[in-house]
Amino acid sequence: MFMKQSMQFLVFVFLTGFFLACSSSKTDKYQETALDKLVKQKMNEKTFSIVLYDMDFDNDKFKHKYKIITDLTDSVKKKEEITDWLSVSEEFFLKNQDNLGLELAGKGEDGKIHKIPAPPGYSSYVGNEKYGQWKTDNSGNSFWAFYGQYMFMSSMFNMMASPVYRSGYYDYRNNYYGNRPYYGSRDASGNYQYGTYGSTTQKSSPTFFERNQNKSDNFKSRLQSRVGSSSTRSTTSGQASGSSSRTGSSSASGTTTRSSSSSSSSSSSTSRSSSRSSSSSSSTSRSRSGSSGK
Repeated sequence: MFMKQSMQFLVFVFLTGFFLACSSSKTDKYQETALDKLVKQKMNEKTFSIVLYDMDFDNDKFKHKYKIITDLTDSVKKKEEITDWLSVSEEFFLKNQDNLGLELAGKGEDGKIHKIPAPPGYSSYVGNEKYGQWKTDNSGNSFWAFYGQYMFMSSMFNMMASPVYRSGYYDYRNNYYGNRPYYGSRDASGNYQYGTYGSTTQKSSPTFFERNQNKSDNFKSRLQSRVGSSSTRSTTSGQASGSSSRTGSSSASGTTTRSSSSSSSSSSSTSRSSSRSSSSSSSTSRSRSGSSGK
Protein backbone atom coordinates (compact mmCIF):
# COMPACT_ATOMS: atom_id res chain seq x y z
CA MET A 1 0.00 0.00 0.00
CA PHE A 2 2.82 2.34 0.95
CA MET A 3 4.69 1.55 -2.28
CA LYS A 4 1.59 2.29 -4.37
CA GLN A 5 1.07 5.67 -2.70
CA SER A 6 4.75 6.53 -3.18
CA MET A 7 4.58 5.71 -6.88
CA GLN A 8 1.44 7.84 -7.31
CA PHE A 9 3.13 10.73 -5.56
CA LEU A 10 6.23 10.47 -7.75
CA VAL A 11 4.10 10.38 -10.92
CA PHE A 12 2.20 13.46 -9.72
CA VAL A 13 5.44 15.34 -9.02
CA PHE A 14 6.87 14.37 -12.41
CA LEU A 15 3.78 15.47 -14.35
CA THR A 16 3.53 18.74 -12.43
CA GLY A 17 7.17 19.53 -13.16
CA PHE A 18 6.76 18.61 -16.81
CA PHE A 19 3.77 20.89 -17.39
CA LEU A 20 5.40 23.76 -15.50
CA ALA A 21 8.52 23.40 -17.64
CA CYS A 22 6.45 23.43 -20.85
CA SER A 23 4.52 26.47 -19.69
CA SER A 24 7.71 28.29 -18.76
CA SER A 25 9.30 27.42 -22.11
CA LYS A 26 6.35 28.85 -24.05
CA THR A 27 6.41 32.02 -21.97
CA ASP A 28 10.15 32.50 -22.45
CA LYS A 29 9.89 32.18 -26.23
CA TYR A 30 7.42 35.04 -26.64
CA GLN A 31 8.89 38.53 -26.63
CA GLU A 32 6.70 41.57 -27.19
CA THR A 33 8.12 43.61 -30.05
CA ALA A 34 8.06 47.37 -30.54
CA LEU A 35 5.42 46.75 -33.23
CA ASP A 36 3.23 44.80 -30.79
CA LYS A 37 3.37 47.69 -28.35
CA LEU A 38 2.35 50.20 -31.02
CA VAL A 39 -0.58 48.03 -32.08
CA LYS A 40 -1.76 47.90 -28.46
CA GLN A 41 -1.48 51.67 -28.17
CA LYS A 42 -3.63 52.20 -31.28
CA MET A 43 -6.26 49.54 -30.65
CA ASN A 44 -8.92 52.12 -29.77
CA GLU A 45 -8.43 54.01 -33.02
CA LYS A 46 -11.09 53.47 -35.67
CA THR A 47 -8.44 52.80 -38.30
CA PHE A 48 -4.66 52.82 -38.32
CA SER A 49 -1.68 51.84 -40.45
CA ILE A 50 1.86 51.16 -39.17
CA VAL A 51 4.55 51.29 -41.86
CA LEU A 52 8.24 50.41 -41.45
CA TYR A 53 9.65 53.85 -42.27
CA ASP A 54 13.37 53.38 -41.53
CA MET A 55 15.78 50.83 -40.06
CA ASP A 56 19.44 50.60 -39.15
CA PHE A 57 21.89 48.64 -37.02
CA ASP A 58 25.27 49.08 -35.40
CA ASN A 59 27.10 46.07 -33.97
CA ASP A 60 24.54 44.39 -31.71
CA LYS A 61 22.03 47.26 -31.67
CA PHE A 62 19.07 47.00 -34.04
CA LYS A 63 16.44 49.70 -34.45
CA HIS A 64 13.30 50.67 -36.38
CA LYS A 65 11.34 53.81 -37.10
CA TYR A 66 7.64 53.52 -37.88
CA LYS A 67 5.22 55.80 -39.69
CA ILE A 68 1.81 55.67 -38.02
CA ILE A 69 -1.35 56.94 -39.69
CA THR A 70 -4.67 57.09 -37.82
CA ASP A 71 -8.19 57.95 -39.03
CA LEU A 72 -7.16 57.06 -42.55
CA THR A 73 -10.58 57.58 -44.10
CA ASP A 74 -11.03 61.18 -42.90
CA SER A 75 -8.93 63.82 -44.69
CA VAL A 76 -9.50 66.28 -41.82
CA LYS A 77 -9.01 64.01 -38.79
CA LYS A 78 -6.23 61.80 -40.16
CA LYS A 79 -2.91 62.09 -38.35
CA GLU A 80 0.58 61.02 -39.37
CA GLU A 81 3.54 60.61 -37.05
CA ILE A 82 7.00 59.11 -37.31
CA THR A 83 8.35 57.45 -34.18
CA ASP A 84 11.80 57.90 -32.70
CA TRP A 85 14.28 55.06 -33.11
CA LEU A 86 12.90 51.99 -31.31
CA SER A 87 15.07 49.05 -30.27
CA VAL A 88 14.18 45.67 -31.78
CA SER A 89 15.69 42.22 -31.46
CA GLU A 90 18.10 40.89 -34.07
CA GLU A 91 15.60 38.16 -34.93
CA PHE A 92 12.78 40.65 -35.56
CA PHE A 93 15.13 42.92 -37.53
CA LEU A 94 16.23 40.10 -39.83
CA LYS A 95 12.64 38.94 -40.24
CA ASN A 96 11.76 42.38 -41.62
CA GLN A 97 14.98 43.20 -43.47
CA ASP A 98 13.13 43.20 -46.82
CA ASN A 99 10.02 45.03 -45.57
CA LEU A 100 11.04 48.70 -45.55
CA GLY A 101 8.15 50.84 -46.76
CA LEU A 102 5.57 48.09 -46.22
CA GLU A 103 2.67 48.22 -43.83
CA LEU A 104 3.54 45.77 -41.04
CA ALA A 105 0.24 46.13 -39.18
CA GLY A 106 -3.06 47.88 -39.73
CA LYS A 107 -6.73 48.09 -38.85
CA GLY A 108 -9.51 48.74 -41.36
CA GLU A 109 -13.03 50.00 -40.78
CA ASP A 110 -14.16 46.40 -40.32
CA GLY A 111 -12.15 46.37 -37.07
CA LYS A 112 -9.88 43.51 -38.17
CA ILE A 113 -6.14 43.67 -37.36
CA HIS A 114 -3.79 42.42 -40.08
CA LYS A 115 -0.06 41.87 -39.60
CA ILE A 116 1.13 40.40 -42.91
CA PRO A 117 3.50 42.89 -44.64
CA ALA A 118 2.00 44.48 -47.76
CA PRO A 119 2.20 47.81 -49.64
CA PRO A 120 0.30 50.55 -47.73
CA GLY A 121 -3.38 50.65 -48.66
CA TYR A 122 -3.50 47.18 -50.22
CA SER A 123 -5.12 45.32 -47.33
CA SER A 124 -8.18 47.54 -46.79
CA TYR A 125 -8.56 50.34 -49.34
CA VAL A 126 -7.30 49.44 -52.82
CA GLY A 127 -9.92 47.34 -54.59
CA ASN A 128 -12.59 48.43 -52.10
CA GLU A 129 -15.40 50.06 -54.11
CA LYS A 130 -16.35 52.16 -51.11
CA TYR A 131 -13.20 54.23 -51.71
CA GLY A 132 -12.58 54.07 -55.46
CA GLN A 133 -12.86 52.19 -58.74
CA TRP A 134 -10.85 50.61 -61.52
CA LYS A 135 -10.19 52.82 -64.55
CA THR A 136 -8.42 52.25 -67.86
CA ASP A 137 -5.48 54.34 -69.10
CA ASN A 138 -4.60 55.20 -72.72
CA SER A 139 -2.60 51.99 -73.05
CA GLY A 140 -5.51 49.82 -72.01
CA ASN A 141 -4.16 49.07 -68.53
CA SER A 142 -6.66 48.91 -65.66
CA PHE A 143 -5.51 50.93 -62.63
CA TRP A 144 -7.00 51.91 -59.25
CA ALA A 145 -8.36 55.44 -58.74
CA PHE A 146 -9.73 56.76 -55.43
CA TYR A 147 -12.92 58.83 -55.45
CA GLY A 148 -12.55 62.59 -55.05
CA GLN A 149 -13.22 62.62 -51.32
CA TYR A 150 -10.56 59.93 -50.81
CA MET A 151 -8.06 61.29 -53.33
CA PHE A 152 -5.72 62.17 -50.45
CA MET A 153 -5.09 58.42 -50.02
CA SER A 154 -3.14 58.38 -53.28
CA SER A 155 -0.40 60.56 -51.80
CA MET A 156 -0.77 59.06 -48.33
CA PHE A 157 -0.05 55.59 -49.75
CA ASN A 158 2.59 56.88 -52.25
CA MET A 159 0.53 55.88 -55.29
CA MET A 160 0.79 59.14 -57.23
CA ALA A 161 3.96 58.18 -59.12
CA SER A 162 3.40 54.43 -58.92
CA PRO A 163 -0.18 53.42 -59.85
CA VAL A 164 -1.69 50.15 -58.67
CA TYR A 165 -2.66 48.02 -61.65
CA ARG A 166 -5.48 45.51 -61.46
CA SER A 167 -3.30 42.55 -62.51
CA GLY A 168 -0.80 43.18 -59.71
CA TYR A 169 -3.49 43.77 -57.11
CA TYR A 170 -5.35 40.58 -58.04
CA ASP A 171 -2.07 38.67 -57.80
CA TYR A 172 -1.73 40.02 -54.24
CA ARG A 173 -5.32 39.30 -53.30
CA ASN A 174 -5.39 35.76 -54.70
CA ASN A 175 -1.91 34.55 -53.76
CA TYR A 176 -0.56 36.63 -50.88
CA TYR A 177 -3.30 38.33 -48.85
CA GLY A 178 -3.30 37.05 -45.26
CA ASN A 179 -0.57 34.48 -45.99
CA ARG A 180 2.79 36.03 -46.91
CA PRO A 181 4.47 39.38 -47.66
CA TYR A 182 3.86 40.96 -51.05
CA TYR A 183 6.59 42.91 -52.89
CA GLY A 184 4.92 43.48 -56.26
CA SER A 185 6.34 42.68 -59.66
CA ARG A 186 10.02 42.76 -60.70
CA ASP A 187 11.56 45.34 -63.04
CA ALA A 188 14.10 44.74 -65.82
CA SER A 189 16.91 44.68 -63.24
CA GLY A 190 15.18 42.02 -61.19
CA ASN A 191 14.26 44.37 -58.33
CA TYR A 192 10.83 44.28 -56.74
CA GLN A 193 8.47 47.24 -56.88
CA TYR A 194 8.01 47.38 -53.10
CA GLY A 195 10.08 46.52 -50.04
CA THR A 196 13.58 47.53 -48.95
CA TYR A 197 15.10 47.64 -52.43
CA GLY A 198 11.93 48.59 -54.31
CA SER A 199 11.69 51.59 -56.64
CA THR A 200 8.58 52.86 -54.83
CA THR A 201 10.28 52.67 -51.42
CA GLN A 202 13.06 55.08 -52.44
CA LYS A 203 10.41 57.80 -52.55
CA SER A 204 8.54 56.81 -49.39
CA SER A 205 11.62 56.27 -47.16
CA PRO A 206 14.20 58.78 -48.49
CA THR A 207 16.27 59.09 -45.30
CA PHE A 208 17.18 55.39 -45.41
CA PHE A 209 18.63 55.66 -48.92
CA GLU A 210 20.34 59.00 -48.31
CA ARG A 211 22.05 57.65 -45.20
CA ASN A 212 23.27 54.47 -46.88
CA GLN A 213 24.53 56.24 -50.01
CA ASN A 214 26.93 58.20 -47.81
CA LYS A 215 28.48 55.06 -46.33
CA SER A 216 31.45 53.25 -47.84
CA ASP A 217 29.54 49.96 -47.65
CA ASN A 218 25.80 49.96 -48.17
CA PHE A 219 23.08 48.49 -45.97
CA LYS A 220 22.74 45.26 -47.94
CA SER A 221 26.44 44.33 -47.82
CA ARG A 222 26.71 45.30 -44.15
CA LEU A 223 23.70 43.18 -43.28
CA GLN A 224 24.91 40.19 -45.29
CA SER A 225 28.25 40.44 -43.51
CA ARG A 226 26.46 40.64 -40.18
CA VAL A 227 24.21 37.66 -40.95
CA GLY A 228 27.18 35.61 -42.13
CA SER A 229 29.21 36.22 -38.97
CA SER A 230 26.19 35.65 -36.72
CA SER A 231 25.38 32.39 -38.50
CA THR A 232 28.97 31.21 -38.14
CA ARG A 233 28.90 31.90 -34.41
CA SER A 234 25.53 30.18 -34.13
CA THR A 235 26.74 27.10 -36.03
CA THR A 236 29.88 26.87 -33.90
CA SER A 237 27.80 27.16 -30.75
CA GLY A 238 25.37 24.56 -32.07
CA GLN A 239 28.20 22.09 -32.75
CA ALA A 240 29.55 22.59 -29.24
CA SER A 241 26.16 22.08 -27.56
CA GLY A 242 24.75 19.59 -30.03
CA SER A 243 21.90 21.89 -31.09
CA SER A 244 21.22 24.81 -33.40
CA SER A 245 20.47 28.06 -31.59
CA ARG A 246 19.06 30.41 -34.20
CA THR A 247 16.37 30.71 -36.82
CA GLY A 248 15.63 33.87 -38.75
CA SER A 249 15.63 35.23 -42.26
CA SER A 250 16.17 33.22 -45.39
CA SER A 251 19.74 34.57 -45.58
CA ALA A 252 20.52 33.30 -42.10
CA SER A 253 18.89 29.94 -42.81
CA GLY A 254 20.74 29.65 -46.10
CA THR A 255 24.10 30.16 -44.44
CA THR A 256 23.35 27.57 -41.80
CA THR A 257 22.18 25.10 -44.45
CA ARG A 258 25.34 25.50 -46.46
CA SER A 259 27.41 24.95 -43.34
CA SER A 260 25.40 21.83 -42.51
CA SER A 261 25.88 20.58 -46.06
CA SER A 262 29.63 20.97 -45.69
CA SER A 263 29.52 18.98 -42.45
CA SER A 264 27.44 16.34 -44.20
CA SER A 265 29.93 16.20 -47.07
CA SER A 266 32.75 15.91 -44.57
CA SER A 267 30.96 13.07 -42.79
CA SER A 268 30.29 11.40 -46.13
CA SER A 269 33.98 11.71 -47.07
CA THR A 270 34.96 10.24 -43.71
CA SER A 271 32.56 7.35 -44.26
CA ARG A 272 33.99 6.70 -47.73
CA SER A 273 37.50 6.89 -46.30
CA SER A 274 36.57 4.43 -43.56
CA SER A 275 35.00 2.16 -46.16
CA ARG A 276 38.17 2.23 -48.29
CA SER A 277 40.25 1.54 -45.22
CA SER A 278 38.02 -1.38 -44.32
CA SER A 279 38.25 -2.67 -47.88
CA SER A 280 42.03 -2.38 -47.78
CA SER A 281 42.21 -4.30 -44.51
CA SER A 282 40.00 -7.00 -45.98
CA SER A 283 42.29 -7.34 -49.01
CA THR A 284 45.34 -7.57 -46.76
CA SER A 285 43.68 -10.30 -44.71
CA ARG A 286 42.86 -12.32 -47.83
CA SER A 287 46.44 -11.88 -49.05
CA ARG A 288 47.85 -13.16 -45.79
CA SER A 289 45.40 -16.02 -45.78
CA GLY A 290 46.51 -16.97 -49.31
CA SER A 291 50.20 -16.86 -48.33
CA SER A 292 49.52 -19.06 -45.35
CA GLY A 293 47.77 -21.59 -47.55
CA LYS A 294 50.79 -21.83 -49.83
